[in-house]
Amino acid sequence: MLELHNGSLHVEDITARWYNDIKAKNFGAFIPFIGIVRDEKGIDGLSFDIYEPILNSWFDSWQEKAKKEGAMLLMAHSKGDVKNHTSSYISAVVSPQRKVGLRLINDFVEDFKASAPIWKYDLIDGKRVYAKERSMPLNGAGLLAI
Repeated sequence: MLELHNGSLHVEDITARWYNDIKAKNFGAFIPFIGIVRDEKGIDGLSFDIYEPILNSWFDSWQEKAKKEGAMLLMAHSKGDVKNHTSSYISAVVSPQRKVGLRLINDFVEDFKASAPIWKYDLIDGKRVYAKERSMPLNGAGLLAI
């Protein structure tokens, strides 16, 4: 399940809904990861652009990997502006055992940072400034240099 939301994520609502949806499905572990926008380098927050077709394909391929281990992935991400000290990203693994879930959540989050087609901007004085120094080239994008 992949969800995209405008603005900051409502962490409590999303994680409670996910938990209520899966608690009776006989999984042994529900392992969430919640990303929080930090107040650093004078930014007021972050802003995100997403290329949804590639994100959906990327997420579906990860869901297939998880399914082979009896697990399931959940993810929510923000579009647009997200202020400091709020969340822009939540992912979770639901799995039969905690070891499977802990490994999958780590691998999933690391690959998300490297491969998801999401572009990050700093919010500074009401303007969006591309966060080039904290961005990674998108795997397979064909760019020779950034």
